[in-house]
Amino acid sequence: MNDFLITATVFATIYGIVYLFIRKRERMALINRGLDPRSFEKPYNSFSSLKYGLLFTAIGMGLLLANILININVMEPEAAYFSLVSLFGGIALIVDYLIEVSRNKKKKQSTIENTHPVTD
Repeated sequence: MNDFLITATVFATIYGIVYLFIRKRERMALINRGLDPRSFEKPYNSFSSLKYGLLFTAIGMGLLLANILININVMEPEAAYFSLVSLFGGIALIVDYLIEVSRNKKKKQSTIENTHPVTD
């Protein structure tokens, strides 16, 4: 097991160094051509904390409910833990998606209203 961890650590380190070197060369090439390297960065996603919060809360609820169902002898342990964690985790991701879509619609709507004021 220790040999595997050492090997994985060495390869991860090499990959990280090569990735950073290539990224630096890309950025330097963009600067040399007069482009802004920040224009290619992904915008910050403010929903990531919401997504992880919902996911971990739902997984905790799934584990709790699975434990309750196992203690009252309704389900087998393997089936209870696997199915309820998957079910609650999936529901949390669907809820996160619906919240993100709703907020993005509101943001687009407010942007449209601010750029095109309604005249009465």
